[in-house]
Amino acid sequence: MKFLAEKKIYYTLRIASAMCFIGHGSFGIITKSIWSNYFGVFGISPGTSYHLMPIVGSIDVLMGIIILVYPMRAIITWLVIWGAVTALLRPLSGEPFAEFIERSGNFGAPLALIILSGYAGDTLKKMLSPVKPAALVDTKLLRAVTTCLRFVVCFLFVGHGWLNIIDKKDLVDLYMRLGFVNPVKTAGFIGIFEIVAGLWVLIRPIRSFVLLLFVWKIISELFYPHYEIFEWIERGGSYGAILALWFALGIPSSVAKKDLVGKSGSRWLNYNRARINFSLPVYKMLFK
Repeated sequence: MKFLAEKKIYYTLRIASAMCFIGHGSFGIITKSIWSNYFGVFGISPGTSYHLMPIVGSIDVLMGIIILVYPMRAIITWLVIWGAVTALLRPLSGEPFAEFIERSGNFGAPLALIILSGYAGDTLKKMLSPVKPAALVDTKLLRAVTTCLRFVVCFLFVGHGWLNIIDKKDLVDLYMRLGFVNPVKTAGFIGIFEIVAGLWVLIRPIRSFVLLLFVWKIISELFYPHYEIFEWIERGGSYGAILALWFALGIPSSVAKKDLVGKSGSRWLNYNRARINFSLPVYKMLFK
């Protein structure tokens, strides 16, 4: 059971990481206009940025395909860095900081994948080798993966909730198109729910609730007005992190049960040994 769960976490995070690259790269290929703002952070003019977008996008898509075929550690490590940098470009270009943490799945999912592999990447040979679950995935390593995923899920929900509370125009317009009478108030309610949900996952994750959030995230991301399919694919890191956390939360119960049985069994054995050792001299004293 534990082995199967680790494999599920591994493949979930691997596919999620590939989705991030492929979805993000697709925006570059179609020259999404807002990208010019992010190139502008580096002093690149809009005209030049439109020439660079398809190149950057094609590289991203290629990296995503490679992850699906041969999950090279170097590429996944690069995705952690690239995902964090591209997310950080949003607040650096004048957008709310919530845009950065809302995209924590872009770099958090591949980071959790690296942690699951046992961090082994200290040589060039290992960096060029495929990422696989560690040969020995013990309770400590699983706890590290789970903790990472809890923070990632917390951040992506808090970030998205934050954007709702500050009435991000795209979200308010979305609720209006969906037929809500008061889209601003709707955004506020959803924002509060998502922030509370994110903090709840961080403080006290409940497996059934995490599954509910997974369904919520997948459905809610389907309604983006522009580039729907690309937007949905790019957020694969978000879905993957939530689903991987759901798998991870199913492991501790069995592990804890084994630990408890082992410890209680040892205590029982030691107790009986001590009782025998104590009983023998008492028996001799009473019946000599």
